[in-house]
Amino acid sequence: MKILSILSLLFLLTNCAGSNLAKVKFGERCTASDAKQLQEKSYVWFVSKDAAKDFDKRINKANCLDS
Repeated sequence: MKILSILSLLFLLTNCAGSNLAKVKFGERCTASDAKQLQEKSYVWFVSKDAAKDFDKRINKANCLDS
């Protein structure tokens, strides 16, 4: 029940992001790693309208180092 409440709250809070929010994407995705093998990894991504066009090209599961 606790997890369901948290997920419901997250969906309600997405409206607080303003009108710039285009999508909420779920699933393991990573940014490209830099020279020091550092990268961002998340299972939930809030994508703006500006970044939605090339989001899947830049941030995807193939970029994850442990995959």
